[in-house]
Amino acid sequence: MIARLFAWAAPAWLAVLSRSAAALLGGYLFSYAFTAALARLLPLGRADAVIVATLPSFALFTLAILWAFAARSAWWAWLPAALALPLAAIGFWPQLLEVLI
Repeated sequence: MIARLFAWAAPAWLAVLSRSAAALLGGYLFSYAFTAALARLLPLGRADAVIVATLPSFALFTLAILWAFAARSAWWAWLPAALALPLAAIGFWPQLLEVLI
């Protein structure tokens, strides 16, 4: 419904620019937040958890880029960036508490 309302105002280059930004920025945010959350949740030593959490981040970044260009609309292309927020909250919660307290 929303896509139909704004379809007349959005030129094609703007949709490509939005998808490119979603692929690069949203994919990076998602993979970074996923890595931080996974490193926080793994029951390993700190260094081992970071190494194990970093390995799937390369595949996740690639999947987020593919998702951005395979999504039905440019709005759906930004889904990984929206999913990065709760993952970042899990991964960076202790650092946030140190700053606030």
